[in-house]
Amino acid sequence: MSNAAPSSTRTVDGIAIPEPGTYSFDPSHSHVGFVVRHLVVSKVRGRFGDYSGGITIGDDPSESSVEVNIETGSIDTRDEQRDGHLRSADFFDAENFPAITYKSTGVSHRKGNRWQVEGDLTIKGVTRSVPLEVEFEGVTQDPWGNSRAGFTATTQIDREAFGLTWNQALETGGFVVGKDVKI
Repeated sequence: MSNAAPSSTRTVDGIAIPEPGTYSFDPSHSHVGFVVRHLVVSKVRGRFGDYSGGITIGDDPSESSVEVNIETGSIDTRDEQRDGHLRSADFFDAENFPAITYKSTGVSHRKGNRWQVEGDLTIKGVTRSVPLEVEFEGVTQDPWGNSRAGFTATTQIDREAFGLTWNQALETGGFVVGKDVKI
């Protein structure tokens, strides 16, 4: 995350948090990725190369927010044939649903530098409430005078709840693609 104005942390109720302001994603220091079980015994790791959005830190930390827009056509699992299938109507249908979006609806402190962000995730036209477990990594100043705030957000979703239901049974039992996706 980057912010053009110099910034630092502040302490609210004994918790270090960034100064109020808007931080946009810094593509050279950010990653939007996922892991899903594949062929029962392995995992496919992928990422989305094109995304935008940011975090707004409120004076009151519970009034902070996050918005993310992810281009579905930018999926990359290091396998062009699989990526083409994931862009197809069997999965993301990137032609008709070019973006995945996340918009927060609430923020609450958990413990230490850990927070929970509640929000609406929309994939393939289906919106579901999805919590993010967020860790605040800190704030630093880069050599060019920009403030950099670090956050790590994770969650797990059931892909079928978003209409991503394609699968194929394996002769040995199980399915080609797992239901649970770690983000």
